[in-house]
Amino acid sequence: AREELRRALDGVLDLERLLSRVTLETANPRDVLALAASLGKIPAVRATLARLSTERLRTLHASSDELGDLRERIEKTIVSEPPIWLNDGGVIQNGINEELDELRDLSRNSKQHLAQIEQRERQRTGISSLKVKFNSIFGYYLEVSKSNLHHVPADYERKQTLVNAERFTTPELKEYESKILDAQEKIVEIERRLFAELRVAIAGEATRIRQTALALAEVDVLAALAHIAALRNYCRPQFDTSGGDIEILAGRHPVIEQQELSGVGDRFVPNDLFLNSTTHTILVLTGPNMGGKSTYLRQTALIVILAQIGSFVPARSARLSVIDRVFTRIGASDNLARGRSTFMVEMTETAAILHTATPRSLVLLDEIGRGTATYDGLAIAWAAIEYLHARTRAKTLFATHYFELTELAERLSGVKNYHVSVKETGGGIVFLRKVEPGAADRSYGIEVAKLAGLPNEVIERAREVLAEHESAELRLTDHLASDDLRPAPAAQLTIFTAISQPVLERLREVDLNHLTPLEALNLLAELKKQVD
Repeated sequence: AREELRRALDGVLDLERLLSRVTLETANPRDVLALAASLGKIPAVRATLARLSTERLRTLHASSDELGDLRERIEKTIVSEPPIWLNDGGVIQNGINEELDELRDLSRNSKQHLAQIEQRERQRTGISSLKVKFNSIFGYYLEVSKSNLHHVPADYERKQTLVNAERFTTPELKEYESKILDAQEKIVEIERRLFAELRVAIAGEATRIRQTALALAEVDVLAALAHIAALRNYCRPQFDTSGGDIEILAGRHPVIEQQELSGVGDRFVPNDLFLNSTTHTILVLTGPNMGGKSTYLRQTALIVILAQIGSFVPARSARLSVIDRVFTRIGASDNLARGRSTFMVEMTETAAILHTATPRSLVLLDEIGRGTATYDGLAIAWAAIEYLHARTRAKTLFATHYFELTELAERLSGVKNYHVSVKETGGGIVFLRKVEPGAADRSYGIEVAKLAGLPNEVIERAREVLAEHESAELRLTDHLASDDLRPAPAAQLTIFTAISQPVLERLREVDLNHLTPLEALNLLAELKKQVD
């Protein structure tokens, strides 16, 4: 039945759009005929729906209308292959209007009558090459070559002189030209009037058409969702109304999965997800670019939305709570028209999320704070997570390159760390795209840059600079950290380092508002001696 419905719907155009063109009086003859063709497919759709027992499908069957009377009127009025523009004529069928049929007969027989005039004038003048012709400027005329001008009768009226010929007219030709041209104008005028009447009749059935269009649209969506669910082995989601858990096993991104199956992309790696209102409220997701963090965020949103519209979802199993809203802050660009930078756009959208999200919301945040200075961005991201944890309690996926944010999992009970895994192979990396518990230990930015094709010289220099910074940080940490606070060496470079108490005390004593440039240099030299 599903495939039968899909076949019946094949070729049905956007009825609401066609109806809008009709009501706005912008529909051309082909638009109206396309509407009739789409209406012609409705009986097969309704016949299939009538055989199904599902309550919703029976409701859609009852709310749809075959509109056979309207389709029949359109097909009787418009020719099977009409021109786009009414001015071209030939839009209305024969037998619709008696006056139109008579004028068409006159127009159709004009060639025969003009041929008779041409033959008579040849015989009268003895000019065998004389021809009756037409153009849009001079209308109908008799064309005589220069060599035959001495045969031209006195009643010929010259209309135009050419290099090799002269063009003339006669009283008889003038009279017939007037009849033919008037007929053409009247034909177009009558066809315009009849077509306008047809559009008014269609617009008068707007309610029936729109109601049927909505029913067909829903049938189309349901059939498409059922088709893809069966084809891609989707599961039926379960809703937990008592709690607030989201548990997805082997979830997939429906669009990227489709690309893989079409042979365009790599093998898609399914991933699990667990969120609740207590211990797993916020997941901080770290890992390299191209590792799959954004895909993980997007597929979560798509699975939740598909489930709540009544669809099966791309996963092995899914247990969900009802979500009131899905908030996303993924990707950014300047809004030049409103004078807003990328960072301003990012902050505006983040502000809207923080002000509006509720405990029943799903929040997806990707790289918050990346559009500004590192310290500012990190501070904003840190504070945003704390706010979501303390105030909104919205279930949140937070993808980031700020590894310092992983410390929040030790401070806040509802924050957990996850990362997308990577396999290192002989100086390169392989993206495993598997989301696993724990924080990532490296960002692999240089490896991603290498994959992007940066020159080897740039890559090698970047490795040297990174090694220098990591080495310097570890030395500074070992020197400054107190015995009880000295951290173990970490593979990932971090912004935060321990600072000795004397240095901190000295900095607190400084009044920056009254510090002269020379005093600032001296202070810097003093502090440098303490850390060397």
